[in-house]
Amino acid sequence: MSHRVVALDYGSARCGVAVSDPTRTLATPVDPVLAPATRRGFGRLVARIGELEAALVVVGLPLSLSGADSAQTRETRAFVQRLRDRLNVPIEVYDERFTTKLAHRSGGAAAEDSRAAAVLLEGWLARNPSAAGAPGPISDSPGTSDEPHPNTSTDA
Repeated sequence: MSHRVVALDYGSARCGVAVSDPTRTLATPVDPVLAPATRRGFGRLVARIGELEAALVVVGLPLSLSGADSAQTRETRAFVQRLRDRLNVPIEVYDERFTTKLAHRSGGAAAEDSRAAAVLLEGWLARNPSAAGAPGPISDSPGTSDEPHPNTSTDA
């Protein structure tokens, strides 16, 4: 069984993707998936998650600065539900405010959406230190509501 965590920075045009190493210590951006809101793009994304052997998927939740839901938040929640309907791995949402801005500042060769997913994953890994080297999904991860803090949520 894989120990990897895959993070997604969802957007209807592109979905940034990052993956942890098996020890859940490092986050690496990989190629984004185009048009994940379409049937074909969603299929490509599901296949990519399978190829990366994810034990857990973390999806960035784009809350407004006040922590309230926006139209993009609602679209992302619907996307998370589609993932839950197709995947047999736990899926969590994580507050992604500022990840794109941080990814833009960090630069690098990877696509900005995937760098944002890597920033998101680094944040998730830092907030879940018990996840390092874990044998599978985290069973007692913090935050089981959609409250913006703590950042992790298993609700969509």
